[in-house]
Parts: sequence; C-alpha cells; structure tokens
Amino acid sequence: MLTLPKPEVIITHESDLDGFVAGLLLQRLAHKIYGEKIPLQAYHYNFWKQRDLRERSAWVTDFTFETRMDKQDWLVVDHHVTEVAPKNAHLHHDIKKSAGLLAYELCQQNGLGSPALDRLVHLNNVADLFLENDPDFEVAGDYAGLVKIYQFWNLHGLIGGELEKLLNHPLLEVMAVKRRVEDPIGFEWSKKNISEISPTVGFVDNIVGNTNSIVHQLLERGATKYTVLVTLFRRQNVIFASFRSRNGEARRIAEKFQGGGHANAAGALLPKSVRTVEEGVDFLRQMLNVKHEAGLNNLENLFAGLEIGKK
Repeated sequence: MLTLPKPEVIITHESDLDGFVAGLLLQRLAHKIYGEKIPLQAYHYNFWKQRDLRERSAWVTDFTFETRMDKQDWLVVDHHVTEVAPKNAHLHHDIKKSAGLLAYELCQQNGLGSPALDRLVHLNNVADLFLENDPDFEVAGDYAGLVKIYQFWNLHGLIGGELEKLLNHPLLEVMAVKRRVEDPIGFEWSKKNISEISPTVGFVDNIVGNTNSIVHQLLERGATKYTVLVTLFRRQNVIFASFRSRNGEARRIAEKFQGGGHANAAGALLPKSVRTVEEGVDFLRQMLNVKHEAGLNNLENLFAGLEIGKK
C-alpha cells in the first residue's frame, strides 16, 4: 500500500467522466485518511499546461505524467502513455486502466469500496477505454455523455459531490433517448458534412446526437477517407477541438495545439482569438497546412505567437 502524502489540492481533468470520477474518488480518499475536505480543482489540457505548480504537495489525476510534476510529496494517478520515469513523485500508473479505476484501487485499499462504486467505476472504465465488446458499452456511453452535455461543475452540483448519486440518475433517461433517436439521424447527417482540414484530417459538422459516438461510427465503418476526425464546440467563451482516430494519430495532432489525451482520443482549446466554430475550422486548416520553410517548425512558431486562453 502506498504511503500517501497529504495534499494541499487535488487536481483533475475537467473534460470527461474519467476525470470527474477519479477526482471525486481521490477527494474522498484524502478525507478518509486526513479527516479534511481537500479542495478539488479541474482543468482542460491547455489551462493545465499553463498552470504554475506552486504547491508543495498535490494529488493529480487523469493528466499525463510530466517532468514538472515529478516533485516530492506529489501523487499522480494516471493512465496516459508517458516517457517520464518518476524520481521524486508517487506515480500510480497503468495504461490498461482508466484513471477512475486506478483511483478506486487506492480507495479500496483504504476501505472505501462499495457495490455502487464498483458499478460506477466499471462503467467509467468501459466508457473511457472505449471497450466496445463490453455488454455495458452503450449505457457506459450514456454516463460519459453526462459530463459532456451538462459539464463538470454543473454535474458536481447536481449530485452534491456524491458519486453514488450518479448511478441511475434521471438524466440518464435523457441520454438513452438521445442515443436511440438522435444518434442515427446525426450519423447520416454528419457523414454528408465532412470537410477537409488537411489531407489526413477532416472536420465533422454535427447538429444532433452524441458527437463522440457519431465520430467513432464514422471511423469504425470507414465512412470517410480521413484518418483523424475533429469536431469543434464552444465552451466558456473558447472553442474546444476534439480529435479522434483509430491509428494513434489523434494525440499527435492535439499536441500541435498544446492539447493532449489518449492516442486515439485527444483534445485542445484553441486561442482566444478564435471565437466561432467557423473561425476554428479556418484556424485548423491554416495551422495544419503550413509549409515548412528554412528548416523552421512554422506550425509551432505560428501557434506560439497567438494569444492562448487562460483560466
């Protein structure tokens, strides 16, 4: 069993169910060990990469382990691929498990397991790892959609930070209906509305249905020539880009925009100067079609000169 340092703050990923589950579980674990409610903070990738790591001690989950996080009395619970080996930090890591499952393992070691959490963590694991052959795959997607549709802190407020209240929540009925009715309509419409960003990246327009599910079906069924598909949506006055692939290219593209994530599912926030989806499409097209001249990485140079949104 790990001897866990007392954190000043718990930090998690704001964009998906995995960060939601992992963050709340770690907050519960800290309360069990130390008898205090440790503050929980949530960030998108771009904001996280720009955040100063001033805390002497912190627990971080669902973010790729980096050298800057390799600090004494820091715990990192994550499942993204990393090339950094910890020298100072405590790293609980397994690329075959979701961050939520890894956090739950620590909870179970400290007597915090329960049938309700078993079920919720399983559904989160299926959704985050996209385990298509699991019999719970569709309903797991409904749970994952809750964070996408209602957003992290709104959902947190609805359940009062108590994860068990997420199980069989009435909003899941909304998600199930949307899946059955909207997704087939959205798939057919989006299939006809894919535009080229670059020779390998296509922009998927979507007006109805679960965008992640629709994009997955487009890739799975070979309904497009593009190996990476990107969708755009507005959140908190910034434009968010979500990249999906089946050959490991999504994260590589997201990293060009200071984002990150999984090999086949990644995301990034676009600069504040990009204010609409239409401007986002133009921006992506410009950035991903920059020609390299005089040995310079023009893509990175252009991006570095733009104003990046900060929290």
